[in-house]
This record gives sequence, structure tokens and C-alpha cells, in this order.
Amino acid sequence: MAPSTRDTSATLGRVAVFAALIIVLGTVVVPLPGGVPITAQTLGVMLAGLVLGPRIAPLSIVLVLVLAAVGLPVLAGGRGGLGVFVGPTVGYLAGWIAGVVVIGLLMRTGRVTWWRAAAASLIGGVLVVYAFGIPVQALVTGVPLLPTALSSLAFLPGDLIKVVAATLVVVALQRAYPRAFASRRAPREAVAA
Repeated sequence: MAPSTRDTSATLGRVAVFAALIIVLGTVVVPLPGGVPITAQTLGVMLAGLVLGPRIAPLSIVLVLVLAAVGLPVLAGGRGGLGVFVGPTVGYLAGWIAGVVVIGLLMRTGRVTWWRAAAASLIGGVLVVYAFGIPVQALVTGVPLLPTALSSLAFLPGDLIKVVAATLVVVALQRAYPRAFASRRAPREAVAA
């Protein structure tokens, strides 16, 4: 197998693994009033951004969203179909894509450390996702922005736990299997390695 074919296969494998992880974590659901459940899927989103980087991680998210669009029950609570793209969670789904890019960019600037992983997860996996999700949820539900933002505070403790979990997993993964992070290296780093 030629090196470029091997690299493409490895990248596709990573995309599929993280898409599957996000889907599996969607089976952990706590329903809330307002239509947006607490789910572990954002943990998978954080991990994808931390490990895969800003160029590859969005492909995992897009794969999950495409599978949802064709009707597969891959989102929290077994939801799927085009209806989820007009519901109150659509902003959060769009936020996943922007969030993994931000996480990946923040992680790309240096080696994996606990504080960099925690900061990237918090900024990209929580703040960016909320920045997309809350306004769209307010628009779709017809509830003003401030009450929607205040009701979203119910998600914050769980999201902070996910930030800690993602940080611990990524730091342990870096120590145990650094090759998992090969796809997040910049092209110059890959050539030098």
C-alpha cells in the first residue's frame, strides 16, 4: 500500500472511530424540559477535537450529522431524520462543527498538556457550542434569549464534568499512545518526524 493510501485509510478510520464514539455517547441521555437533553455526545465532540485536530475532527461531526439526516437514530435519545435540523437542538449541532475546529486549533499550538486540553475543551466544547446553540434554541422555541441562556445553565455542571473527563482521557492517551495524535500534527511537523 502506498504511503498516501495508507494515510488516507488511517484518516478515514479515525473519522469513523470518533463518529462512532459520538453516536455511542448519545445513548447516555437525561431529558430536560425545553427540548434539549443532557447528553454525553459533547464529550465525544471534545475528544474528537482534542485528538484529531481542526482539519480532521469536523469530518467526524459531519459524518454523524449526515447519518442523522438520512434518518439513522444517531443523535441523543435515538433521534434522526431531517426534523432534528429544524428543532431546538440544531444550533448545538452546528456548534459541534465550529467547536471541534476551535478545540483543534487550540491544541495544535503545542504539545498535549492537561491545561491546554482543559482550556480547549472549555472554550471550543462549551463556550463555542453554547454560542451557536442558545441563540438558535431561542429562535426556534420563541423564548427570549436571556431566559434561554439562563435555562441553559442547567447544562453547565455536566459540561464541566465532560471537560474534566476529556482532559483526563486525552492526557492518558498521549502518554499511552502518542501515535493517536499523528493526524493533528502540522504538515511541517509530519515531514520533520
